[in-house]
Amino acid sequence: MKRLKKALIIHLCLIFVFSTNAVAISIPDEQKLGDKYMQHIKDQRRIIHDPVVHRMMNIVGMHIISVLPPQPFEFTYNLINDDSFNAFASPAANIFIHWGLIAALDTMDEFAGIMAHEIAHSASRHVSESIDRSKLISLGSMAGMLAGVLIGAAGENGDAAQALTLGSVAAGQSAMLSFTRENETEADQKAVLFMNQTGYRPEGLLSALNKIREADYQGMENIPDYFKTHPGTGERIAHLAGILGDDTPPANKLPAPENYAFQMVKYRVIGLYSDPGIYIDKLEVLVEKDPKNKALNYGLGLLYMRTSRLDEARTRINTALAQDPFDPMVLMALARLNIRSGNFNAAISVLKGVIPDEVLGDTGLYYRSVAQIETGDIDASESGLYRIIAKNLPGFEKANYHMANIMTRRGNTPLASYYLGVYYADTGNVNNATHHLKKAIKTLKNKVLLQNAEDKLRQLREKNSKTRRRHFIPNFSTTPLHR
Repeated sequence: MKRLKKALIIHLCLIFVFSTNAVAISIPDEQKLGDKYMQHIKDQRRIIHDPVVHRMMNIVGMHIISVLPPQPFEFTYNLINDDSFNAFASPAANIFIHWGLIAALDTMDEFAGIMAHEIAHSASRHVSESIDRSKLISLGSMAGMLAGVLIGAAGENGDAAQALTLGSVAAGQSAMLSFTRENETEADQKAVLFMNQTGYRPEGLLSALNKIREADYQGMENIPDYFKTHPGTGERIAHLAGILGDDTPPANKLPAPENYAFQMVKYRVIGLYSDPGIYIDKLEVLVEKDPKNKALNYGLGLLYMRTSRLDEARTRINTALAQDPFDPMVLMALARLNIRSGNFNAAISVLKGVIPDEVLGDTGLYYRSVAQIETGDIDASESGLYRIIAKNLPGFEKANYHMANIMTRRGNTPLASYYLGVYYADTGNVNNATHHLKKAIKTLKNKVLLQNAEDKLRQLREKNSKTRRRHFIPNFSTTPLHR
């Protein structure tokens, strides 16, 4: 998978390019490196802002770190738009989970096991140790690595560039293998400890690793073991099985947090982010065996909706709703289906059951505002969109686009230009953002919005200038997702 290879290259580059040749990286330096890494990921729009998945990650993550001593970094949990079976910790306690991994798991204990393992990496500062060990890499290896990245960035023979980069790093990286495998063993041992203390079954980690191994990393077989983000999986499974064979849970084990509906989250992820051409057939077979399963019908309904099979989508979503008429996730799917079908008043009615929800309330308010534009209730739509925009939540960038639409209808060109400029700036369309922000700055009367437009334009120019000076440019190119 080319995207995964590029991701691995970027991960290695960030470790090596920002490393020192003296001592282990300090906490402030790791925080700076973590911020740079996060900015690279954000710039390329690889993070999926899904409130349901984010809530699940936060619940599990916060529960696990509650048994840790005070940590130097604030943990963040991020969903990555990638179908591979992977998760990793980057500098400064930023945890990343690929949606493909969630789709491959079956229980909350399996998911908690993966989370506990990544949290253990961060709590043990394994990334900092890796950066310190990078001083073993020769200048020749570094030159080959950077040459490969620069060739790829220039768009010339991308496969050769990746081969050059991977090959150059391999020679130096092999010197670090024993340490890396020790890190993995330590993270597994601590994950078992954390899970025992927080109410999760540590057998979930072993089950998750077995599933990852069986899948053979979905096409990663051509990458040497030491380039996988978690090397030595077979050895880890054997070692972990031995640990669990002698494991005795503590008598004072905490209860697990709320029983989050993992199956609903799993099939939500499949329904919203997977390739329908691959998963529709799979889910149809499963639904045939278990026709009233709420999670399966929900996920299949989402897939049908994405492929414009709206009648079939309605059948599946209604079947899911029959199992639980008040589930906000299923109600949200029905509302979106009504909007797709042009039943805007029906969507507004359904969303009454979603907007009060703690997790999906903002999403419900956004879609109600979209439906209200279509019904002609412009004042109500503007009010709802204003509330969304004021919160400045990631994943709701298109609220600015719809607000620009409203301002155009009202004949307010300065505000229409402003909201379009903000929308394009937040979605990475520099040329359109610059055009509309300049236009807004010339005509805006509102001092607060004028200042914001000027700030946005300045930030675009600064980012553009930094990009030109950057040694390498990560090539993540997807549209920001929000459901």
